[in-house]
Amino acid sequence: MSQVHPTTVIDPAASLGADVEIGPYNVIDAGVVIGDGTRIGSHNLITGATRIGRSNRIFHFCSIGEANQDKKYHGEDTLTEIGDRNTIREYVSINRGTVQGGGVTRVGDDNWIMAYVHIAHDCIAGNQNVFANNVTLAGHVLIGDWVTLGGFVGVHQFVKVGDHVMLGASSIVLQDVPPYVMIAGIPCAPHGINSRGLERRGFSAEAIAAIKRAYRTLYRSGLSLADARAEIERQAAEHPEVKPMADFLAANPRGVLR
Repeated sequence: MSQVHPTTVIDPAASLGADVEIGPYNVIDAGVVIGDGTRIGSHNLITGATRIGRSNRIFHFCSIGEANQDKKYHGEDTLTEIGDRNTIREYVSINRGTVQGGGVTRVGDDNWIMAYVHIAHDCIAGNQNVFANNVTLAGHVLIGDWVTLGGFVGVHQFVKVGDHVMLGASSIVLQDVPPYVMIAGIPCAPHGINSRGLERRGFSAEAIAAIKRAYRTLYRSGLSLADARAEIERQAAEHPEVKPMADFLAANPRGVLR
């Protein structure tokens, strides 16, 4: 049975799953769907066509599904989707999508989203990511899986960040970041691969060595981007762990951080 504090206002057209816990002074509007076992603290606004999955933990003073901050938006029916087992800390804001951007803002599963994070319209974030305090994603940003974003990181609109990337604190990310890379500094620059993170996730020493070789090809060889891309594709044929980097570069029309 769900437990809802009497001071919380829930529209009759909202839908709550089993064993949902909702604290005081929340507002949950029509069209919101909250999955089984999700716990919500106090003073949150959840609005619009928002779908929240199972076993999430939402703390206090968050705004989820509110109208976005894009001037093109004129109240169209767009979505906010949040997966399962996410932790969303205080004062997080996640805005709904725009028709022009695909119509949905989506957060996957098992993400750790710390205080004051802003996820703008049409952003897509994968699984197992860490967003440290005050991270800001502009519109249309794509975040892969197992990405760590340090405190006060800002990501420019339409930027793509690959899997297993680590973004150092206060980095301003203006170009796409390939998988496995660490960036830091102002202006931000590449600083090797995320070796420690890969070790923790079970990558073998051989796989990490192959990824380091691909990194050196892209960032240290002096090759043009086109030539580095071709060489990394060749390396990916021998080492499947390199293939995500090769695929990212092949599908990247904007250029990458170098």
